[in-house]
Amino acid sequence: MIETDRLVLRPAVDADRDAIADLNARPEVGAWLGGVRSRAESDAFVDQVMAHEAQHGFGFWAVERKADVRLVGMTGVWWVPPAMNMPDTTEIGWRFLPEVWGQGYATEAAGAALAYGFGVLKRPEIIAFTARPNLASQAVMRRIGMTPAPERDFLHPRLAEGDPLRPHVTFVAYP
Repeated sequence: MIETDRLVLRPAVDADRDAIADLNARPEVGAWLGGVRSRAESDAFVDQVMAHEAQHGFGFWAVERKADVRLVGMTGVWWVPPAMNMPDTTEIGWRFLPEVWGQGYATEAAGAALAYGFGVLKRPEIIAFTARPNLASQAVMRRIGMTPAPERDFLHPRLAEGDPLRPHVTFVAYP
């Protein structure tokens, strides 16, 4: 568990499934993640998150707001899936409820996750990537000290040719 001034980052548990399904069903969130997820798809995502945490001891965490103990998002660091063809690469990412956008939660949580990746996991680098038009996430990447790595930009393999979200930009951070 990681605590910041306003947030608690902790492993996802079964009791979080409804809140995570709500998060994953939001069109504003799904716009950057290949679409909204059905309840079954969201539960499969939670299963993957929990399995990664169980296997590696870290992963994509539930983010609770301390003020009301509400799950407002998810963030964390994890191994990039093998299908992405980036062996031994650690990625940071986040997703938050639209009603808390602009309140600094993504930057606060992602900054704590990045510090964990370097301080606890001792990773030599951590990357983040997003669809080229996702300027809000790129702004978070910059605020937490990541820099663009255009030589590592790519076409997302899970998105169809011609999909405007297929071109992805990559940012990198070093300890």
